[in-house]
Amino acid sequence: MYGRAAQVGGRSRDGRRDAQGQGLRSGGQPPRPRAVSTPRRVCALGGGHGLATSLRAIRTYAEEVTAVVSIADDGGSSGRIRASEGGPAPGDLRRCFEALGDGSMLTAELGWRFSGGELDGHALGNLLIAGLVGAGEDLVGALDEVGRLVGAVGRVLPATSRPVDLVADTGDWEVEGQVAVHRASGIVRLRLVPSDVSSPPEVVTAISGSDQVVLGPGSFYTSVLAATLAPDVLRALAARSGPLVLVANLVPDVESPELIDDQLEVLEGHGVRPDVVLVDDVFEEAVSGRCPVMRAPVSAPGGLIHDPVALGAALATCSVANL
Repeated sequence: MYGRAAQVGGRSRDGRRDAQGQGLRSGGQPPRPRAVSTPRRVCALGGGHGLATSLRAIRTYAEEVTAVVSIADDGGSSGRIRASEGGPAPGDLRRCFEALGDGSMLTAELGWRFSGGELDGHALGNLLIAGLVGAGEDLVGALDEVGRLVGAVGRVLPATSRPVDLVADTGDWEVEGQVAVHRASGIVRLRLVPSDVSSPPEVVTAISGSDQVVLGPGSFYTSVLAATLAPDVLRALAARSGPLVLVANLVPDVESPELIDDQLEVLEGHGVRPDVVLVDDVFEEAVSGRCPVMRAPVSAPGGLIHDPVALGAALATCSVANL
């Protein structure tokens, strides 16, 4: 940890903000004090924009925040860095620091991209992470240093100790690489290569010792499921002390099973068993009894993205005492 979790900007259901960036209840009143059973130590797994959204939500209520991030991306700036430097994909790691940073100019510019020349398309934060690793820092140490630089309120960790690739089995053929997997259909099984890759011990400690583990939202196979596939992560999830909350996407993901029940079946088939599914209150799909479903107003105006403050308020009630 680099500091106590802080409140972040967000909108209430009518779109207003208060002076602290925390959503107002109807009538302009400040939010009610958090319940005693609110999770204190929270670990979020995933990748991409979905994980960043969850982190912005989690930092509104948790005192200790840890992100466990899939580093299997092989597209865009991350893919180019992997191809040229051989290191981990930095893009999703960078997005976590954007979500957990202190709002300084450095935090704000981590996602700034070069235009033109050999650096065209590279994000500043991607190069910072790759540079620290290339200079001899181990990946966890490099990420801790970036966290210090941006004043992150939580810790960002890679799901695996070294770079991995995703391989999907469709029943007829195998598809390799995150970009290709994202475009594939009919996936019946997903795995990492190498399959016996280890995870940093800090990841195991964070997952098993958390009061709550949050999975999603995001691309189902390439972000959500991918972050759970390392053997050490699966063992830590099985030994967790807090509930595992699956945050459902607001709109269908092109790569994911269409129904929540189908997603739960895929997760369970890979050894991941959520304790509760959190869905938006306008969600109408019937979900079987695989696990409890919590409905809450978690979307921003327009219904296409999650509102961090609203999502945080809902996640804060997903503790063992409240399920």
